[in-house]
Amino acid sequence: MNMFCYQCQETSKGIGCELKGVCGKTSDVAALQDLLIYQLKGLSVYTSALRKQEIENPLVSRFILDGLFMTVTNVNFDKQRFVEQIREGFVLRSQLKHDLSAQGIKMPACDLTDWTADSEEEMEKLASKVGVLSTENEDVRSLRELIIYGLKGMAAYAKHAMNLGFTDSEINAFVEETLVKTTDDTLNLEQLIHLVLETGRFGVKVMELLDRANTTAYGHPEVTKVSLQTREKPGILISGHDLKDMEELLKQTEGTGVDVYTHGEMLPAHYYPAFKKYKHFVGNYGGAWWNQTQDFETFNGVILFTTNCIVPPKSNSTYADRVYTTGTAGFPGFKHIAEAPEDQAKDFSTLIEHAKQCAAPIQIEKGEIVGGFAHEQFFALSEQIVEAVKTGQIKKFFVMAGCDGRLKSRNYYTEFAEKLPKDTVILTAGCAKYRYNKLGLGEINGIPRVLDAGQCNDSYSLALIALKLKEIFNLNSINELPIAYNIAWYEQKAVIVLLALLYLGVKNIHLGPTLPAFLSPNVAKVLVDNFGIAPIGSVEDDLELFMN
Repeated sequence: MNMFCYQCQETSKGIGCELKGVCGKTSDVAALQDLLIYQLKGLSVYTSALRKQEIENPLVSRFILDGLFMTVTNVNFDKQRFVEQIREGFVLRSQLKHDLSAQGIKMPACDLTDWTADSEEEMEKLASKVGVLSTENEDVRSLRELIIYGLKGMAAYAKHAMNLGFTDSEINAFVEETLVKTTDDTLNLEQLIHLVLETGRFGVKVMELLDRANTTAYGHPEVTKVSLQTREKPGILISGHDLKDMEELLKQTEGTGVDVYTHGEMLPAHYYPAFKKYKHFVGNYGGAWWNQTQDFETFNGVILFTTNCIVPPKSNSTYADRVYTTGTAGFPGFKHIAEAPEDQAKDFSTLIEHAKQCAAPIQIEKGEIVGGFAHEQFFALSEQIVEAVKTGQIKKFFVMAGCDGRLKSRNYYTEFAEKLPKDTVILTAGCAKYRYNKLGLGEINGIPRVLDAGQCNDSYSLALIALKLKEIFNLNSINELPIAYNIAWYEQKAVIVLLALLYLGVKNIHLGPTLPAFLSPNVAKVLVDNFGIAPIGSVEDDLELFMN
């Protein structure tokens, strides 16, 4: 076995990738990702000790968030970037040791904090001893990995907020202290389950932080019609999730004769008022992340990845030399836009000049998508929506948030949406929406039957909406609402959303298209018994179950 990874939904045979990741991750990159996580745990030992003396190191906290984010599925496939990251971690470790010494704190020697690997070969050799399977007890391993994957999702959201100048030292402290706890062999299963729910609690906090960052910077999302059509100018297609990168790209492309289109999870950028002033911000091109090998061919222009959702291009691809990455994203052969010095903007001039030399996109769709139903917009419509519920025009809401993916089994979500009764409404966030947001499911008394709150982190809006409805209808529990949860997952940001929902007390979530491979039978039973987590079944059976 060259590697072992089971952090995403598409993991090989529903068990784990052992030779190469289904995502395209090679075994050497997988090994370096395991080693980086191990290093972050060691750094967190030192930062946690310093926090007890009320000393924080923002540089190291940022490094830890970056490192966690880099190991999220489909973010970074570039081996050299991980080598450089680990070497930077050694430099930061030396600084932390100096800080501890200055405080008179002597840390006990241990493998977690004192290891060194100077060459790539040494790194890969050490990684084989510290990966997922180094925890022998299956249930402990399952809970530790569930927590770590939640922290990865949390780090992604915290990093986006940080890019907009919003940080929370309490969240950073939790991430670092919890990384250390995943190495503590004295914690029993009950304590680890409690830590899972604590991770969910901080998941709510980090999504609130990012929501505040986004809406402070760009205004609250508005109901918006997003064009699916193209224009005659050359274009840049921006993918990923980072709105700060979107802002900088729009500023720098203004007046250049280059149009900007969104792809995948960047679609909700169109909903923010601050971006509407850019006349060259044209619309959305293509579908969910996994369609990119087709979408990028016909787009003709430059593609910019701001975060995850990279699919390795095929060997006969014609677009690979037109792809750029930035931030934590990376892929061998793709050109990378470096971070800017503090208080300066990234320099996108190279890719803008490249775009000017490209042909205009080939039109592949017509029409438009309607979205922008985040919490403030929903609250503005609340009287209309509540009246529709009271009069029986809306019988039930279905939360169908989460991720899309390549597997044919995900056609379930399209069929489920198509067969829902006409008096139901879908609440969505994340790229799962691409399974049904172009179906034309109609309206109920002027209310679209698909209400898109935004990106995956905007599942926070869906939680606020549920809590608001609970208040309006004067109910004792969120689970008394006419809301069913049929959620699709793919990677670790979906894990933190799930844990946040569990912390908020949401029960009877159906999760698909398969349950996570990292849940041991005993841990899965705990989730079933205590929270009613269940896998999806057939569309007909699930509709009957939900509607009854």
